[in-house]
Amino acid sequence: MLDTYREVVTPEGVSLHLSAAGPVPRALAWIIDFLIRAVVLLGMLMVLGLLGPSGAGYFAVVMFLVYWFYPVLFEAMWDGRTPGKRALGLRVIAGNGAPVGWMAVFARNLLRVVDMLPMGYAAGLACGLADPWGRRLGDLVAGTVVVHDTRPREPTAAPMHHVLAPSMALRPHEQVALVAFAERAPRLTEARQAELADLAEPLTGARGMLSVARLYGIANWLLGRR
Repeated sequence: MLDTYREVVTPEGVSLHLSAAGPVPRALAWIIDFLIRAVVLLGMLMVLGLLGPSGAGYFAVVMFLVYWFYPVLFEAMWDGRTPGKRALGLRVIAGNGAPVGWMAVFARNLLRVVDMLPMGYAAGLACGLADPWGRRLGDLVAGTVVVHDTRPREPTAAPMHHVLAPSMALRPHEQVALVAFAERAPRLTEARQAELADLAEPLTGARGMLSVARLYGIANWLLGRR
């Protein structure tokens, strides 16, 4: 199953494009969280084992708390992320794109009992494969969705040392497009920059990163950096 995008329109009319996570990254995040809980429980078992028979009762309480409240506390207090989700770049949010709340976190984790039936999260996997945004039963009931947590990168300034006069007259909207490209291209990958710059081959007389460099130069010329 491929990860898909979910479009959410806020009350202000802003369109949010959320990259919903599929079962593979979610399973990997769950494995990381499982290993962390296993290490914690192993450590507690060694400590409580020193108490003798009474330690078994305390360990049962600790195991219950770690298993059930580990995801609840992390998702509610760590912006929808457990350590496993953070490692995989995932995050739980509300269906409308807002941060997830305590009640939703409780609901989605309580429904894990159903998602695990009959074994190995079979019900949750079947539901996730059928849902266009990969939501398991707990997510459907709680109104949540797990998405890839894309953090905005710090923009890199376009190079200012290179100035190139355009080889042809440019209309106003073409000038605006060139300046916009120079402002936004540093946030793109080199492959995407080259793909966009290739469209201006009649102006630059080049392709690939050479075309990108020439577009930067023309944009600097248009901005009076000469």
